[in-house]
Amino acid sequence: MNRNDDVELPADWDDDSDVGTERRRGRRAALIAFGLVAVLVIGVGIVVGSYLNGLRNSYEKRSVVDITRAEGERPEAEEGTGQNILLLGSDKRSEEAAAAEGVTGQRSDVMMLVHIADDGESVYITSFPRDLYVDIPGHGKDRINAALAFGGPSLAVTTVEDYTGVPIDHVALIDFEGIEGLVDTLGGVDVQVPMDFEADGIEYTAGTQSMDGHEALVFVRQRKQFADGDFQRNRNQQAVLKGIADKLISADTLTDPRKLADTIEEVSPYLTTDEGLTAGEMTKLGLSLRSIRGDDLYFLSVPHGGPTTTSGGASVVATDEEAMDVLREALRTDDMGTYYAQYAGAY
Repeated sequence: MNRNDDVELPADWDDDSDVGTERRRGRRAALIAFGLVAVLVIGVGIVVGSYLNGLRNSYEKRSVVDITRAEGERPEAEEGTGQNILLLGSDKRSEEAAAAEGVTGQRSDVMMLVHIADDGESVYITSFPRDLYVDIPGHGKDRINAALAFGGPSLAVTTVEDYTGVPIDHVALIDFEGIEGLVDTLGGVDVQVPMDFEADGIEYTAGTQSMDGHEALVFVRQRKQFADGDFQRNRNQQAVLKGIADKLISADTLTDPRKLADTIEEVSPYLTTDEGLTAGEMTKLGLSLRSIRGDDLYFLSVPHGGPTTTSGGASVVATDEEAMDVLREALRTDDMGTYYAQYAGAY
């Protein structure tokens, strides 16, 4: 998709050979936007400067989808309550498993709701267990990750809107292959590993471990090594996301135009967004997040119980409805700080 998407930029974002404090803030802001969408961590950062048009052209290599609701009305958006972006990660390895269950197409192995506070000072990233048992419009009750296979990103958005009670402003889907390339382009990332284990011939050691793209990809796929399976996998995915975000925000990346360009060039072919998440919109989003640092990203999980079994014998995860109602209200009123203080680490 090619589209000229001009956006008025502040004076401190003018093309200039000197990289001063304000310009670094501009780059950081754009990268935060990139980090939030491209990796599920994340999306795309549009960095201004003499190479802006080239980066925009690289971003336009992404795919674009329509997320118009097929049925029902969207939750009402309220002024001053922040933005919500749905991040989806799809692993091609899961397509055979989906087909075995009679479902064609991609299932989302990663699903995260990114809530950006209205003041732009904090970002809350909430993971959904892939086996969470929810209503999928037009398909009855099923695992939440099936929504992508049943109806693409549009149905995934509709399902999450109905489940959370808040409107989704944008959606971004990235293939796991894009994560591997992104990590390698950044020169590797530091990830917090929960315990010693081995997978695909790779030794993982408890504590902070530096990983290349392949090691990070294998890490986010694992669940059978952990007592709480998919729940720990969600936490591992968040750990990799944080590692990528920290590296994207680092001075080494912010001051290296070539690394910035290579990062966007590498990820864009694996990225799908809604039509509204244009280069200009990404730049505006980045500007609103110019003060964000790694410590301003807060990770959570949807309130849930343990695995249970449906009447048909399927293993699923039920919602903790009492706590979920608290989360819904926090998202609706942009009061995620209070929710985080009470529920962080509870699920």
